[in-house]
Amino acid sequence: VAMETVSLEHQIQSVQRHIAFLKKEQMELLHDLHLEILRLQKNCSELTHDLEMKELEARQQDVLDRELEEKCRAMEAQLQEKEKDNLELRKELQHKETLVAALRSSLRSKERRFLEELKRRSHRVTILDTELQKQTEAAAYLS
Repeated sequence: VAMETVSLEHQIQSVQRHIAFLKKEQMELLHDLHLEILRLQKNCSELTHDLEMKELEARQQDVLDRELEEKCRAMEAQLQEKEKDNLELRKELQHKETLVAALRSSLRSKERRFLEELKRRSHRVTILDTELQKQTEAAAYLS
């Protein structure tokens, strides 16, 4: 019986050592798990912050994109208006060029008529001058 008691005490001590060892291991495991949870929570917080920043940047980019689209539409409308104005100015320029060509043609025609009239009058003046000289000579002869 005494042997059995000693053996039983050894077993109880062995079981108690195992329990103490398991408790120690469990405490270390719980501590490591707690540290891992803290690390994961920190990582999750950082990822959440990164995601929020990216969402904010995406919203800001969307706003910028919309603003740029509005500016593009406004510029396209201005461009169409300027092209319309250009077309009207080209038509007006073409009309004025036609008028200038007609005026040049008319001017050339008038200049030709003027030169012809000038030649005719110059010829007439020469004839009259010759006649005057003849009459002057005749008058001088008669005097």
